[in-house]
Amino acid sequence: MNPSARPPWILLLPALAGLAFLVLPLAGLLIRAPWPTLGTRLGEGPVLEALRLSLLTATLATGLCVLLGVPLAWVLARVPFPGVRLVRALVTVPLVLPPVVGGVALLLVLGRRGLAGRWLDEAFGITLPFTTAGVVLAETFVAMPFLVISVEGALRAADPRYEEAAATLGASRWTIFRRVTLPLVAPGIAAGAVLCWARALGEFGATITFAGNFPGRTQTMPLAVYLALETDPQAAIVLSLVLLAVSVLVLAALRDRWVSAP
Repeated sequence: MNPSARPPWILLLPALAGLAFLVLPLAGLLIRAPWPTLGTRLGEGPVLEALRLSLLTATLATGLCVLLGVPLAWVLARVPFPGVRLVRALVTVPLVLPPVVGGVALLLVLGRRGLAGRWLDEAFGITLPFTTAGVVLAETFVAMPFLVISVEGALRAADPRYEEAAATLGASRWTIFRRVTLPLVAPGIAAGAVLCWARALGEFGATITFAGNFPGRTQTMPLAVYLALETDPQAAIVLSLVLLAVSVLVLAALRDRWVSAP
């Protein structure tokens, strides 16, 4: 090794300490996991119900994010208008906003006495808080920025000449978007959807604030982990392992896009 390339100890020691700080809790989770009874515990009623509900709501939230987020990303990337930077900042606010605050905001808007929730309740009898639909909305709120950022980046990186060529051939804007733009940014949509799904699966703060913690209806895996820590720590470890496995799989699936290696 070139002597000039050797890292100084003053940097190497804190780097190793930082690595240990991040890795040791995960190692502790793996070491203390009830491996002999893991399959049995995954099949238990409360654990299985929380897992089923989490997979269902995360998938529905991801679909809603794609439905709303792809057009939003296209507008931010392709349509110049006054205040676009402000709109982009507002779209990314849930990334840094404490999830509990997001849950409170959702209650103020969609609660039974909220700005829109009161109208939904009086006109259609629709109540969203403390329901499975409320879980989906809470997860969508915190996860959509991941998809918008990913798709907007893909749109900005896409070569506009393909769209211009389609326009010169007489294709309508909708045809260009459907037949040219979407295939060009499909990898970005896929990456954003995977991140969206993983974020929705691990959502806790906005969910418990807006939807509550009712087994079989709103109790997702993170909420079940929180509750199980007081009554059944082994079940909490099992659910935590599932969430850890999902996180690792997401990073592995997106390593070429988000993780660079020398």
